Amino acid sequence: MSNFWNQAFDLTGRCAVITGGAAGIGRACAELLVERGATVVLLDRDPAVVDVATGLGTGHLGLRVDLRQTDAIQAAVDQAAIHLGRIDYLVNSAGVALLDKALEVSENAWDTTLDINLKASFFVAQACARHMLERGGGRIVNLASQAAVIGLDRHVAYCASKAAVVGMTKVLAMEWASHGINVNAVSPTIVETALGKQAWAGELGERAKLQIPVGRFAQPEEIAGLVLYLVSDAAKMITGENVMIDGGYSIQ
Repeated sequence: MSNFWNQAFDLTGRCAVITGGAAGIGRACAELLVERGATVVLLDRDPAVVDVATGLGTGHLGLRVDLRQTDAIQAAVDQAAIHLGRIDYLVNSAGVALLDKALEVSENAWDTTLDINLKASFFVAQACARHMLERGGGRIVNLASQAAVIGLDRHVAYCASKAAVVGMTKVLAMEWASHGINVNAVSPTIVETALGKQAWAGELGERAKLQIPVGRFAQPEEIAGLVLYLVSDAAKMITGENVMIDGGYSIQ
């Protein structure tokens, strides 16, 4: 059995596309998948994505792309497929949180949130799935949020977008299961990325931690560990799920 686990989590020769790969959860996922042997292409609007990919070692690629532009998504994924030779995994990690009271949310903030969190996630998944279908299978992990299943103050656009990501995940899983593509969502609580630490600093963050049964926020590496499991051969029977990784927040 030990040999099974060694093989299940050995990603040597596997290739992954990761959105939002320049920082935070996306970068943590990239680092872990590379550590397990995968080759990655990172997509991000931050120019730093090029240097981040280079820092992972030889063979990896960073592409600066605005995921709000659908044409740019298809072109970037096609470029990734050419560079990698195949696409085994997609980790949809790019996201944005523009918070405001429901009565104050602007149309631009609403559209930006839905465009990046939902629309881009779908069209990246669609573009990658086309390449996966040619190969006969793959794994897709969409980053949702605890906000997909609970209400959070000032998060109306964010909650709506992440709930929609979960719904989208279920349909993609259902349509593509017979083609060997597993699609799952991961829903973290607040994660201590650079942005997370900034947004939840001081008393605000301490109050938020008190609402989480385990008493703390999540680390990017913990989210990456769950993503690794879901793309691994150990998770072949898991598809269409929204896996909570929130320290018990949503069970209350």
